[in-house]
Amino acid sequence: MATLAVLVPLAVATVVLLVALWPTGRAATPAGTGLDQLDGTVVAVHPGPCGEFPEGAAPPDPATCGHATVRVEEGPDVGRDVRLALPRGPGAQRFTAGDAVVLIRVAGGAEGDGSAADQAAGGEEAGEVTAGDETARGETAGEEAAGEETAGDGAAADGAEYQLSDHDRAGALWLSAVAFALAVIAFGRWRGVTALAGLAITFVLLLAFVIPGILEGEPPMLVAIVGAAAIMLTVLFLTHGFTLTTSMAVLGTLASLTLTGLLAYGAITFAELTGVTDDSSFMLGFSTRIDTQGLLLASVIIGALGVLDDVTVTQAVTVTELAAADPSYGWRRLYRAGSRVGRAHIASVINTIILAYAGASLPLLLLFSVGAQPLEEVLTTPVIAQEIIRSVVGTLGLISAVPITTALAALVATRRDTPRGQPAAVLPSTPSLRRARS
Repeated sequence: MATLAVLVPLAVATVVLLVALWPTGRAATPAGTGLDQLDGTVVAVHPGPCGEFPEGAAPPDPATCGHATVRVEEGPDVGRDVRLALPRGPGAQRFTAGDAVVLIRVAGGAEGDGSAADQAAGGEEAGEVTAGDETARGETAGEEAAGEETAGDGAAADGAEYQLSDHDRAGALWLSAVAFALAVIAFGRWRGVTALAGLAITFVLLLAFVIPGILEGEPPMLVAIVGAAAIMLTVLFLTHGFTLTTSMAVLGTLASLTLTGLLAYGAITFAELTGVTDDSSFMLGFSTRIDTQGLLLASVIIGALGVLDDVTVTQAVTVTELAAADPSYGWRRLYRAGSRVGRAHIASVINTIILAYAGASLPLLLLFSVGAQPLEEVLTTPVIAQEIIRSVVGTLGLISAVPITTALAALVATRRDTPRGQPAAVLPSTPSLRRARS
């Protein structure tokens, strides 16, 4: 009854706030960029000279120099072959005949208009021709003449312009998703199916509630808390069943998530972080009314939830299994045994978190290393300081989850009555344990 007295009001409050904050579609729609992404297929690749490149810069890959003939597969010019410059620069893609690609169609564009798409697709070739470099000018003029023979070098009949953007990865992503789903179902069986259903609900809540709600100007912290509570209540019970064990995991997650939010608020305020550390956050803060500091808090809460439910479910199930294996264990022994498992789990999870952040920030760390900045200066930069705060707060939340969840699970396990006249060694397992073992 005590468990229901906490969970029922929590569920009701979550539903009420979810309905009240649900996006209405009133978010301002940014002005159209005039860019359309269309499918295409590379018919042929025509290598060409790379020309000059800025002094001190790495020379371009010869495989990214030249043009490609691409067939437009959709849109108003479907079936048309256009000759497009190969993208150049760091990380430029390599294309071969037969590749499925993504094209950018610039409506009403004019060749060499300096658009972002034009520059991304290799429009900088104009810079290869310098005054007095007659050879380069002749090569460029020859390429332009050849382009005129093939659909005006990427220009469509209506004055629109095409640019070669990237490979089309839709097929590879769908294949990976199917392989992932089959592996989860093959190993987890019915539990795997419920886990996939919970994953789908998580994506729906993030894409249909959290992100649109923040874009509509709702407080990011409040939206994140409501979204996290809805994900927690729905996914944990759906995946692990409506049992006391799951209920203890939910309560432990709730308590730890609350502590994590409070610690994150205090740490971000104390460190005077604004949440603006990269181009994405800068553009959001510049073009919208989003509270970037609140957005940082929201990201900490949602990120912590993904690891907290792993720890709390593990602790709750571990304590329940220990109680079923030896019903003579009292609360103290169950708590100590469960805590030993939790400490081992936390030790590995902490290393996982640090490695995950290091892997995601590896290019940035390399850039700092190339700049030969002192370690103290690197650690105090906003982007690194933000990740340090995120890691520390998330770790403290995980550490708190172990004693809280273990104590709750041990308290419930020791209150279960042992049938009279039946030896403790042959005490049957509970329905929740049978479902956990299935």
